[in-house]
Amino acid sequence: MVVLGIYEKALPKSISWKERLQAAKECGFDYVEMSIDESDERLERLNWNKEKRLKIVQNKLNIGVGIHSICLSAHRRFSLGSQNRQNVNRAKDIMEKAIDLAYDIGVRNIQLAGYDVYPDYETPSDATKVQFIENLKWAVSIAAQAQVMLSVEIMDTEFMSTLSRWKVYDETIRSPWFTVYPDIGNVSAWNVDVKEEFARTIDKITAIHLKDTYAVSETSKGQFRDVPFGSGCVDFVGFFTLMKELNYQGSFVIEQWSEAKENPLSEVMKSKLWMLEKMREAGYNYSS
Repeated sequence: MVVLGIYEKALPKSISWKERLQAAKECGFDYVEMSIDESDERLERLNWNKEKRLKIVQNKLNIGVGIHSICLSAHRRFSLGSQNRQNVNRAKDIMEKAIDLAYDIGVRNIQLAGYDVYPDYETPSDATKVQFIENLKWAVSIAAQAQVMLSVEIMDTEFMSTLSRWKVYDETIRSPWFTVYPDIGNVSAWNVDVKEEFARTIDKITAIHLKDTYAVSETSKGQFRDVPFGSGCVDFVGFFTLMKELNYQGSFVIEQWSEAKENPLSEVMKSKLWMLEKMREAGYNYSS
């Protein structure tokens, strides 16, 4: 049975969480993935009071659509590997607050950005890698106490461009609360053996982003977002066939950025219907 979620940024932006969950239900999704990105607006969610958190839980129960995961991309701006003490302290504060929020509102899985530092903000170095792994160990230790999963996303930079690169950290940290959250678009863009990558780590994959990309090449840096489904490098039918062969039991999340479109829900349904057709071609039987 396929579990299908939708990324928050695919849905209309200026609506309440009650309306957002209701929209996801009407579109036939099982859950919404919350975004806590680097913007001050979404970072403020980490400071929600008890009444706000309780309201989120009530809406989930009343509507019947959950928030199973948080895409915590705020660490692009405030990185766990930063060499700026103020930035790394803020990164750790964000991590602690995200785990507390997840615990309170019933989120099972926090997706971490697989960057030691984000190149637009700080230059990667051996020192940032050392800092990143030390703070990652710390983050997993407090997540384990709350029984909240931390899952690293395979990214758009070489630092965490493959599941094999993530596996090195897995072998160091060795925790059931540390897993991987691959994005099939990102993985495919790096021209790796997709079958080998997923087969090697299938036991530690907790969720998968569905997104298309343009591949990295000698003449192109690739494109990692806003690529229409079916126009990029991802072989979706082949991928879903592989996931069926590997007996993948986790969820899929359609990741797109249509919140600013004239009719976001129309864009969402278009993507969903396209994706379900690829699933059917691969032998998956999804019914919401």
